[in-house]
Amino acid sequence: MGQIALEGLEFFAFHGYYDEEQKIGNKYGIDLYVTTDLLAAGATDRLTQTVNYEVLYRLVMEEMKQPARLLEHVGHRVLDRVMAELPGVRKARICVSKFNPPVGGICYRARVTLNRRRAVA
Repeated sequence: MGQIALEGLEFFAFHGYYDEEQKIGNKYGIDLYVTTDLLAAGATDRLTQTVNYEVLYRLVMEEMKQPARLLEHVGHRVLDRVMAELPGVRKARICVSKFNPPVGGICYRARVTLNRRRAVA
């Protein structure tokens, strides 16, 4: 087992609890970590034996394009897609950040972290 991470992904998206947030948009950050078997890829040097970073990025990007009220919902959707489309992923963790959230004061970012583990059959 090993881990593949995409850290520091940035998107401008239209998420937010308030209607105004969904109209004006904001900057968001994503850190995505997946646990998978990296032994075959390490031995063969073949992309088909691992999780393709471009595929992970595309899944995140597609979900970021769909507005949501809550960061929790965005993270949940990304994890659903990762687990559904990448059967080699055993575990996944995502951190979703919203920069300069409207909290009534100075706040660099709000962040939620979600974890998912594939059910053992």
